[in-house]
Amino acid sequence: MPTLKFAVLPGDYIGPEVMTEALRVLEHVAAKENLALSYRIADVGGAGIDNHGKALPDSTLEVCRESDAILFGSVGGPKWESLPPKEQPERAALLPLRKAFNLFANIRPGLLYKDLVDASPLKAARIPDGIDIVCIRELTGGIYFGQPKTTTTLENGEQQAIDTMVYKTSEIERIAEVAAVTARARGKRVCSVDKANVLETSVLWRKTVTAYFAKNHPDLALTHMYVDNAAMQLARDPNQFDVLFTENMFGDILSDEMAVICGSLGMMSSASLGTGLNSFGKPFGLYEPAGGTAPDIAGKGIANPCAQVLSAALMLRYSFGLDALAARIEAAVRKVVTVDGVRTGDIAFGRPSVGTKAMADAIVAAL
Repeated sequence: MPTLKFAVLPGDYIGPEVMTEALRVLEHVAAKENLALSYRIADVGGAGIDNHGKALPDSTLEVCRESDAILFGSVGGPKWESLPPKEQPERAALLPLRKAFNLFANIRPGLLYKDLVDASPLKAARIPDGIDIVCIRELTGGIYFGQPKTTTTLENGEQQAIDTMVYKTSEIERIAEVAAVTARARGKRVCSVDKANVLETSVLWRKTVTAYFAKNHPDLALTHMYVDNAAMQLARDPNQFDVLFTENMFGDILSDEMAVICGSLGMMSSASLGTGLNSFGKPFGLYEPAGGTAPDIAGKGIANPCAQVLSAALMLRYSFGLDALAARIEAAVRKVVTVDGVRTGDIAFGRPSVGTKAMADAIVAAL
């Protein structure tokens, strides 16, 4: 009986609520497939600060190191906003985790079911069949991590801040490979997004990507687009893309724009893959919903658990090689929402809505 060993970091506010339901779905499919789950729950984010004095406690990091993957909730909220920026849950938990496990590739599916087009701010006529694209973001390079990164006071008393955008060929090639593999399993179309008409790093990015695809993936259709145009095209006609990939800051912005046009964040999952392999010989990864902690609805039992459930499905696919099982979970979520019409409040649009547990009950029943 294969044992799936992973760390569970529920996080804050609605994080533990939706994580409980995602684990219930995983336990259900594991029992049916004769798989053993071995997971340890640890504090992170605000919970880490409250219980251990910092957002990423040493004990939590050790639990992650002893696992094959991390199933992550959401962190942060108003309770900790008065802390210095470097100590706040988002920055003090996620960035160190990305660094510790070299989580260089963020994969975020942009999926909007046809039945949920009303959730999108785009006109239904622009997306009559919904949206089905993938945004891949380089996660450990660029301006967020480049050095020097300083704030100094000039002789005239002004303050000056410097952030440095840095990329190496090897960093560009490895994210290009993730995009290529993703595209090969879909429509075999890739759009690389940069700002090569202005930035030196983007000039290198475009040159490297072009050469890499020509050598390693000549059968895939590769196009290039400037980031400002890509932002406009996402809002105009998102389905012109299949897989788009880009550097860290551009990806941060574009993936959030994609999340908005796809409607509720309660349906948006993501995977962050590392350079290292786990005991299954698969990428060590961190899997989390794209949305936040939603303090306004925490404790009410009404949060949408689908993004956390779909993130768990991505964990099965990428870190444990259980693609068929992941696809079954994804199909169950789709059936519950579109065919059965079971909806939480964020996707109900005036129809009757159910709570967090009832939504998970429906997914389990569909499995």
